[in-house]
Order: sequence, then C-alpha cells, then structure tokens
Amino acid sequence: MDSLLLCFGLILLILIGMPIALAMILLPAGYMLATGAAPLLTVPYQMFEAVAKLPLVAIPFFILTGELMNSSAVTGRILDLSRAIVGRLRGGLAQMNIVSSMFFAGMNGSAVADTATVGTVLIPAMKRAGYTPEFSAAVTAVASTIGGIIPPSIAMIILASAANLSVGALFAGGILPGVLIGLMMIGVTYWIAVRRGYERSDEAFSLARLGRALWRSLGALVIPVVLLGGILGGWFSSVESGAMTAAAAFIVGGVLYRSLTLKDIAEAFKRSVRLSASVFIIIAASGPFAWLLAKFGTIAALEQWLAGFAGNPVLFVLVLIGLILLIGTFLDAPANIIIFGPMFVAASAAAGFAPVQAALVVVVGFLLGMVTPPVGACYFLASYIARARLERVAVEMVPYMLIEVAVLFLMFAVPALTLALPRALGLG
Repeated sequence: MDSLLLCFGLILLILIGMPIALAMILLPAGYMLATGAAPLLTVPYQMFEAVAKLPLVAIPFFILTGELMNSSAVTGRILDLSRAIVGRLRGGLAQMNIVSSMFFAGMNGSAVADTATVGTVLIPAMKRAGYTPEFSAAVTAVASTIGGIIPPSIAMIILASAANLSVGALFAGGILPGVLIGLMMIGVTYWIAVRRGYERSDEAFSLARLGRALWRSLGALVIPVVLLGGILGGWFSSVESGAMTAAAAFIVGGVLYRSLTLKDIAEAFKRSVRLSASVFIIIAASGPFAWLLAKFGTIAALEQWLAGFAGNPVLFVLVLIGLILLIGTFLDAPANIIIFGPMFVAASAAAGFAPVQAALVVVVGFLLGMVTPPVGACYFLASYIARARLERVAVEMVPYMLIEVAVLFLMFAVPALTLALPRALGLG
C-alpha cells in the first residue's frame, strides 16, 4: 500500500508540473519528516551515494564531445554524408534524418542531444519539402533514441555503474541492435514515403560523391573510432576514453576543420555543464527514491514476482518487456535505469538470460520512454521544433516504436544479437 501511494504521489507531482528530480527528492524527505523512519540526512547521503561511482565521470566527457562536434563544422559534413548514402531513396530527407542520428549516436551518447542537433536542421527542411510537421517530428524523435543505443551511450554507462557490469561489454553489445533499429526504420520510412509520395533526391547515387562526402567527414568519424577502439581494445577505461574523445573532438573542430572559435568552445563548455547537471541531478535524486522503494520492499517484491515467471522464458520476456514499457512512461530513462535496472538484470539472469543481454534490453526499453508522454523529452522537443500537434505526432510514431519493441523481443530471442560482439572481443 505504501508503495502504491508513493508511486501515485510521484505521478501526481509530475502531472502538476513539478520537475521529476525534485519530486523524487521531496517524497522521501516528506516520508522521513512525517514518520521519523530515518534521519533527514539520509536524503543527501543517498543522493551522494547514487553519483559517487567512477564510471559516471565519463558522462560529462561524452557530452562535451558532442557539444564540441555540434559547435564545429561536423553537422553539415555528416548531413552531406547521409545525403550521399540515402538521399536517392524515396523519402530522402527522412532517410537522412535516420542515418544522421546513427552517425551522431557514435559521438554524443544522448538521445536529447540527437533530437536537438538533427531536428533543428532537418525538421524545417522536411516541412519545406512537403512532409507533415507530425511525421517530421516523429521520425526525428524515435531516430534519436539510437543515440542511446549505439555507443557511446550515457544510459549504458549509468546501468553499468548501477549493476556492476562492464561498460565495454554493453557498448559492444549495443552496436548490432542500434544498427538493426536504424535499418528497420529506413525500411519503414521508404514504405511510408512511397505510399504518401514523399520526395527523393533527383541526383543519382554516385560513388565519387559518396567518396568526397566520406573524405570531408573523415575527421568527425575518427571520434567513434577512438572511443570504440580505446574501450573495446582495452587501452582505456570508459572515463579515459571519454577524455580522449573530448580531446579528439577539440583537435578535429579546432585544428583540422578550423571552425571552433574561443567563443564556440566557451559555449560548448557551458552547454555541457548544464546538460551534465541535468543528468546528474536525476541520477542523484534517484538515490533516495530507490532507498524508499527498497525500504517499502517494493523492489524485492517485484523481483520475486518476476522470478515466478522464470520457468517459462516466453512468458517471462513478455512480462518483463511489458513492465519496462509501462514504467518507462512515467520516469526519465536515467531514473528508471538506476531504480529498476539492476533488479531487472538480476531477475533476467535468474531466468537464464545473460546479464549483458538483459541489460541492453533494459536500456533500449527505457529509452523508448524518451518518446512517450507524459515525460518523453525527445517527443516534446521534436514536436516543439516542428510546431506539431502532440497527439498527431504520437500517432505517427507508432510504426517506429513497434520496430523498437520488435527488436526488444529479438534481443531476447537471438542472443547473438547482443552477445556476439562482446564475446568476440573477450568482454562477456
């Protein structure tokens, strides 16, 4: 009963407009003041414990990398490369949107950053080319979730820290699912574009043009190579790789492309601080909220209930994915990952699934919450950029969301999708 009242209180506070982080801090504090069950100092202590984990130090570096890339000439070059690859397909601008998100996913690790970077450039262009605002926003929002699946991924770093998993193993395991989601989105977009008569580039596909675009983007593409090579090759820890990629981004933008001014760098640092602070306040606020759920026995009870389905893998997967999607609609992905992620991974391991496999399902599932109301940050941001009606954007997102749900089931049904690369690299 206490757990239900707590969850109801949280949902109510969110619906009336209170920031999620503040709500997750106030509820435990109010409980302690009302019942005297623990000293009020427990709240800041649990907040500190939630963020006092070394792998989390990598997050500001990856955010800074993305901001430096966005401040330099990278965005235009990546868009040109995407146009050279898929612009000739029907629905070329929408296809560019998806491919660009896949490229940016290897640079910033943030779905919200992907939405802002790609959306501000391509959504207006799509609208001018005859796409509806709602479709433009839907493609941008869902494609941006690839930014949390293809490494680097802030969500994976948070879960690896909370569940004591290898960051490198999760990064390696996320590559194939992320690419698969992107390719399936391209296929669905082509089908929709043919039915609706959306545009495509009049310029024929050209290997020479692709080669030129690839050469111009080569400096930017070094960033994910440094990242993945460093972590997967065992040369750097996740934190060291974050620092190295930020340094590489500075060199590429400031020295190679010569497009970073001192003002650009200062602004990139400011934006990185703000975005890092917003991520860390949610992580910190999750600490006391998770503590209170544990005190009420909610987490243990939920794990026991899930364990009851362990004998039937199909039913277990259905229940687990259903829970992840349901919970993901009410809280931000970082909070859900910290509060429920370790428990879902442990329950899946008890049901016979590999921890890395289960962890990646948790990450992808909770990232879907970024595009669902009432707290879907990417959904609201893309709709705002497109000046589109929220309910119509939600309808347009359905085919793309079904793709990600289908991939969730595939990740359980085909273990090689998430485990082949980590095992080949000796990471899991």
